[in-house]
Amino acid sequence: MTEPPESRLILFAALAANLGIAVAKFVAAAITGSSAMLTEGFHSVVDSLNQLLLLYGQKRSSRPPDERHPLGYGRELYFWSFVVAILIFSTGAGLSIYEGVLHILDPEPIRMPWINYAVLALSLLLEGASWGIAVREFGAAKGEQGWWEAVRRSKDPPSFIVLFEDSAAMFGLFVAGGGITLSLLTGDARWDGVASIIIGLALAGVALALARESKDLLIGEPADPELEAAVRAAVDRRPEVTGVNEITTVHIGPQNIFLGLAVDFEDEVPVGRIEAMIAEAEAELRARWPSLRAIYIKPQAKPPEQPPEQP
Repeated sequence: MTEPPESRLILFAALAANLGIAVAKFVAAAITGSSAMLTEGFHSVVDSLNQLLLLYGQKRSSRPPDERHPLGYGRELYFWSFVVAILIFSTGAGLSIYEGVLHILDPEPIRMPWINYAVLALSLLLEGASWGIAVREFGAAKGEQGWWEAVRRSKDPPSFIVLFEDSAAMFGLFVAGGGITLSLLTGDARWDGVASIIIGLALAGVALALARESKDLLIGEPADPELEAAVRAAVDRRPEVTGVNEITTVHIGPQNIFLGLAVDFEDEVPVGRIEAMIAEAEAELRARWPSLRAIYIKPQAKPPEQPPEQP
């Protein structure tokens, strides 16, 4: 299974941005004592680790089928995507809220605030570039669908995980800047801690949304309804077929779909011809839709119609 190239581009762009930003934020936090800046440093480290995990998941999921996993390892990407969601919630959100509460209970005045503003400006440039790539690539992939609908129907978690992470990062930078500014204008350093808590709550919301989407993919989501309809029509139009009784599809990877069909054949068609027709149909379906990696077609007589209930 080959991962979409735009998915890898998004991950590498986000990783490059976050590694550089994390160092700058921690240096600024150490010099100025800003809680919001320290929180943003944690945020960037977690994001960097997330991108590494997703890249690892992509590599693992691309392994070919073997005896232990006859349908391949595609779902391993969904597992690591779920791990990323848990990591954002437990580490990113947890540390941000914890640091914010500590700073409110024991506020520390911000020193040399211009360093924070310089780092925030640099972070906005780098995060903005990464966010722009994520928006462009995901926007091109979603087609005419709405943004949230495209996320719900996407079977490639890295594309929307990075989009969510980068959006949360941009939001966090503005909140951190607002918290620092309010601390300076009011002379109350607790605003810096409030900003950390807001960033943590935003990360928690992102983590819960990502966990929900990753969970659904891990359990098993069907293929696009348009693909199912096209497959049904391709099999149904064969002269030996009287109808497709059932169709079952499950995504076992972003570009890896299991397909099961229960097909009713003409009664006079001999068994040998049915076997040949099944082989022909499987070859045609794989040629037209390469993502159909596992195809199972079984003959099944159409169930008799139930008589209407008597009043």
